[in-house]
Amino acid sequence: MNVDDSMTPAGAARLLPALDADRLLADLMTARDHLWDEQSSHENGRVSRWAGQDWRCLPVRSPGGDKTRTDPGGPGSAEYADTEWLDHMPYVREVLRSIPAPLYAVRFLDLGPGVVGYRHNDAKFAPDWGVARLHIPVTTHEEASLDLDGEIHRWQPGEFWFGDFSRKHQIQNLGPEHRVHLVVDVLVTPELARLFPADWAGYFDGPEVLYNRPAVATTDREREAARCSFDAPAHLLEIEVFGSLTGPQPQVTFHLVDTGTGLAIRSPQDHLFPLVALGDNEYRLVGWSEERTVTTRLDGPRPEVELTYRKGRRATRLRVPATPAA
Repeated sequence: MNVDDSMTPAGAARLLPALDADRLLADLMTARDHLWDEQSSHENGRVSRWAGQDWRCLPVRSPGGDKTRTDPGGPGSAEYADTEWLDHMPYVREVLRSIPAPLYAVRFLDLGPGVVGYRHNDAKFAPDWGVARLHIPVTTHEEASLDLDGEIHRWQPGEFWFGDFSRKHQIQNLGPEHRVHLVVDVLVTPELARLFPADWAGYFDGPEVLYNRPAVATTDREREAARCSFDAPAHLLEIEVFGSLTGPQPQVTFHLVDTGTGLAIRSPQDHLFPLVALGDNEYRLVGWSEERTVTTRLDGPRPEVELTYRKGRRATRLRVPATPAA
């Protein structure tokens, strides 16, 4: 489900706003006396720690506003909120307010001297999945670089960059100083596309980009009426899995429940995955995009749930029987 390189521009684009490098650095210095934590990861609703590399993180926006969450979050997390670190960073707040898209994790990532990262790809961070990762360099030097799909980048303070991190990439810092970027994860919206250079317009107008709709409010009555159980492919909540909705595969039972503040899917392991309403009884996962949605149709003679997987503007759908809650 990666973006087809033949359909996209280069793997990175410098975005239009020019930023104030000195003010970014001043905000960063408000937190330099704090011992930053190791970066961690998030998969299938669980957080796991990384180890073995000097790659540390200060989260200024995280699931639930938890300042200890150094992972990027994802399905199974709380809604994203600012952490207390952002209270001391007026310019970072200003920059974040200027980004015309829903913000997910926002983290200062510090790559220590002499560190060479492993080559990998973050398949879910690409516009065909409806998610983008933006980089704002704060401190760097000539011996710090990013190899993105075979092209070497040395982004500079005051610049604002998008990278297609679904492509293979590797970071390294061979110099004696720390390299710090502010990394901003966002949902892709038409407004975000306007920050890109003109030669990206065809891409953003084409079929490879998944745009996200704004969330809508739900009433107590609507949430009560949506409660049900249904059988579906076991990978429904595992967004790291490139699963298919068709063909023979393991099935498990999921429950759509009202938590008192919103709807959530309860997994077979009894873990809650909160949902965001999109209207017309369709929901996406908190911490994720519209790549994966659930639509309830429970008021007819044959109650059912429709599951949708998307890649860009293409969609695969599966309708399964549902049992409304008593």
